[in-house]
Amino acid sequence: MNVTVYGDSILRGVRFQDGRYVIDHSWETRLAETFGLQITNRSRFGNTIGKAMPRIERDSAEACEEETHALLELGGNDCDFDWAAVAGAPEAVHESKTPPEKFMESYRRAIRLLRGSGRKVTLATLPPINSELYLRFLCRGGLSRDNIVRWLGDVEHIYRWQESYSGMVEHLAREERVPLIDLRGAFLRDQRRPEALLCADGIHPSAAGQSLIFETLSDFLKGLFGN
Repeated sequence: MNVTVYGDSILRGVRFQDGRYVIDHSWETRLAETFGLQITNRSRFGNTIGKAMPRIERDSAEACEEETHALLELGGNDCDFDWAAVAGAPEAVHESKTPPEKFMESYRRAIRLLRGSGRKVTLATLPPINSELYLRFLCRGGLSRDNIVRWLGDVEHIYRWQESYSGMVEHLAREERVPLIDLRGAFLRDQRRPEALLCADGIHPSAAGQSLIFETLSDFLKGLFGN
């Protein structure tokens, strides 16, 4: 079975380790070996639905083999803001990289393009983030924490805003009648402290988090294959 992944740094396997970003291919390698999959990972650091769309359009224009699946995991960068602009002008109006209506419209188009090309589409929710760790990471270079918090209203608004994009993905899965892999639920149900599953930047899964991604995707595939 062929699987093409359209995601961001989460499914690229990016981790923040010892002050720098590294790529961990473990979930991808383990999944391919366990289930005999041919995985093409088109996930990219900083990917948004807008950045992913040209590749999705090109792939959808090509014929695909039988049992070709497309897994989409996007939204984590779409919901992000220009934090330097926010810190510099906390009284101004700031829009996320992809505003909600545009995100829904573009994501729906991606689903329909891929499905129309004969691919079987599956969506994934967004793993949760840690607002405090993320804000600390954002401000490490000198951005004004006070100004950012003044614009946000409260620190946890970062979490809630990112959660709303994951909710939009869930909504699209229901409306478009495509399967949904609940990565977010898997992270929230895990008994370990959230910090154990995330890196110091508050957004990228740690080695334990990447292992949980593998387990969640593995459980989905077992259900798909009837094992």
